[in-house]
Amino acid sequence: MKVGFKDDSFAFELVRNLGFVYYGGADIGELMATAEDIVEGDFDSWYDGWHARGERVLGRAEGYLSAGHLVSAREALLRASTYFRMAEFYLHGDPDDPRIMFDSTASQQAYAKAAEMMGPTWEPVEIPYEGTTLPGYFYKVDESNAPRPTLVFHGGYDSSLEELYYFAAAAAVRRGYNCLTFDGPGQGMPLREQKLVFRYDWEKVVTPAVDYALSRPDVDGDRLALKGMSLGGYFAARAAAFEPRFKAVILFDGVWSFYDAIVGMLPPDATTALENGDAATYDTLVAHAMEANTQARWAFTQGLYSCGATSYYDLTVASRKMSLEGGVIERINCPTLVMEADGDQFFRGQPERVYEALHAPKTYARFGVRDGAENHCQSGALAYKDEVVFNWLDDTLNS
Repeated sequence: MKVGFKDDSFAFELVRNLGFVYYGGADIGELMATAEDIVEGDFDSWYDGWHARGERVLGRAEGYLSAGHLVSAREALLRASTYFRMAEFYLHGDPDDPRIMFDSTASQQAYAKAAEMMGPTWEPVEIPYEGTTLPGYFYKVDESNAPRPTLVFHGGYDSSLEELYYFAAAAAVRRGYNCLTFDGPGQGMPLREQKLVFRYDWEKVVTPAVDYALSRPDVDGDRLALKGMSLGGYFAARAAAFEPRFKAVILFDGVWSFYDAIVGMLPPDATTALENGDAATYDTLVAHAMEANTQARWAFTQGLYSCGATSYYDLTVASRKMSLEGGVIERINCPTLVMEADGDQFFRGQPERVYEALHAPKTYARFGVRDGAENHCQSGALAYKDEVVFNWLDDTLNS
């Protein structure tokens, strides 16, 4: 599915955020009007367009707030947060670019103000983690402390805390679930402010989140589920393999190997150089691929940024650790939903491999073009995706 742009990466990112319209995180007119003025494949043009849109909508929100129009202010703040997050998305080739922190902070602050205006059912939390804390939100169905089934949800390679509401929490609370979302190392503000980078042993990140969730009286520990998005499909599988307290896990979508995804973007001669340990040739060939393809340019710059790598070669070698091989997947015991999108440009074919290797009770959900759900993580088709996910979760936790 391509909307607004011919460039594959720009078109996908627009569809990704168009999906947020369903839950109030963006508006169609604002998105399309902004996209019209952005130059295909130009990262600075992308930034300029979405930054200006964020400022425009934020200005309205501040005016509404001053005039006492609280609902309008809250809704505009949520949309402004989305546009600021979109703005800095392609800037990570230069981690010192001041626009990264400016717009990330603007996105965070706009969302935090909207959350405050939502009241106690949108609770900002800090999860203790290795001498520091990870930021999160705990979303509740109502203001009672009644123990409820709870979904723990984290993102993946490029996610931020603020967008996790639209990808899971909004649907969860509509159906009677609490939802705990958080950013881990390599994501959101832990990366930008604390310089925490990704780690392959994601159970070390999720277990503190479980400890926090189970400390709350409003969490039913017998109905605790985990969901991971995009590369988070690997992270969630890894966590479920070593954290036994989950009663269900959702791989959104299934990821077998980050390394396979990286080399899948490259020509065969790059793979040959990699296998021969020829770092210089490999880095040169990756640079050529990045010049020719927006998606590759973004993927590798994002990888250096979020993994703390100093070269494309080192990033790729380190990515081998992010795999379900070596006895990891066999350790998963809880019921598992493996999702796959037919048009996934990052992990196509990997969910099926994950599903086939699972020994636990398992369900496979495939999404395709007839439902407009073929994009990576079913972007643009959140309503249908959430119906499938939460119907399965209802049946699994209540059986």
